Amino acid sequence: MNKWFCIVFIIPFFVSCELTDQRREEDINSDMIQVPLGADGMTDAEMPSFEFENDVFEFGKISQGEKVSHSFRFKNIGEADLIINKVEGSCGCTVMKGWPKHPVKPGELGKIDVVFDSNGKKGIQNKTISVVANTYPSTTVLTLKGEVVSPI
Repeated sequence: MNKWFCIVFIIPFFVSCELTDQRREEDINSDMIQVPLGADGMTDAEMPSFEFENDVFEFGKISQGEKVSHSFRFKNIGEADLIINKVEGSCGCTVMKGWPKHPVKPGELGKIDVVFDSNGKKGIQNKTISVVANTYPSTTVLTLKGEVVSPI
């Protein structure tokens, strides 16, 4: 039994270590390293990319029941058309009022309009908006922050 154990488990272990250790640093060159491609075959550098003026909007203190509107403005700083597939709020109190439904060309500006409804909310609020687009990473998160105070 011990003989079979050595043949099956111990000897392959030493042989496999010897084989992997034979590779030298000189054997690895930059041609072996590939830049990851997007689903459409573009590299990260070629893909569209958001550059938001601000990805966080602090609305301060508001009274319960007030609505806060904000436009998150951005620029496509990538080399390809930016296409927004979906924009979703973290809860039903944050409503998406609009975003570009057409491709945003490289260098063009766009905006995502949102409304936060504080009805039934109180205290510190931290609401997120997920923007899914043909960018890397595919989801960009925007944030609304502030405090909702109850009426006296």
